[in-house]
Amino acid sequence: MSAANIVAIEVDANETVHLHRKWTMWFDNPRLADPDKDWKDNLTNCGSFDTIESFWRIFNNLKASSQLPTNSNYHVFKEGVIPMWEDPQNKDGGKFVLTIPKKDSKSGRCDEWWLFTVLAIIGETLDLDGDEVCGAVVSIRKNQDRIALWLRSNDKNRCSLIGARWKKCLEMNRTILKFQEHAAAAASGRSFRNESTFEV
Repeated sequence: MSAANIVAIEVDANETVHLHRKWTMWFDNPRLADPDKDWKDNLTNCGSFDTIESFWRIFNNLKASSQLPTNSNYHVFKEGVIPMWEDPQNKDGGKFVLTIPKKDSKSGRCDEWWLFTVLAIIGETLDLDGDEVCGAVVSIRKNQDRIALWLRSNDKNRCSLIGARWKKCLEMNRTILKFQEHAAAAASGRSFRNESTFEV
């Protein structure tokens, strides 16, 4: 590329970069939860952010997902959406699930894919119209870890387009992502052990 084709862009280092909306990061570990409280009351709010700067302040001051105790979860959701199946924004939708073998998690892939997923959702590069993606969850488990992309609907065509964008974002075009409906999870009481309705 010749110098004539390069366009210089001046960026003010003090300028605040606003996101399209506000997001909240949560943490939970059911094994450490108070059994006398409802599940959502055991969620820890790690902070809300609506700028790139405030996102990095929160994200960089949390442990990496790979360093969390087993059964821990981080959640990043639109402000006002609780990371639970029954939330009005979630109840008619579902999630794509990326399963990560422990050998990949230990090599740093889980942390990398979690970061790329969070950046994609808060930058709204996955969404079709800014209204389908509700959030994402990284779940640390004994045998394998998972990242789930939560969507507002279970419309196969709309969701498949978003799933394909997510795969491209993670450079995982050969990986199959399975879509599970929240209604099935709510009925079984299990997050991941439900049949998938379609895949991309």
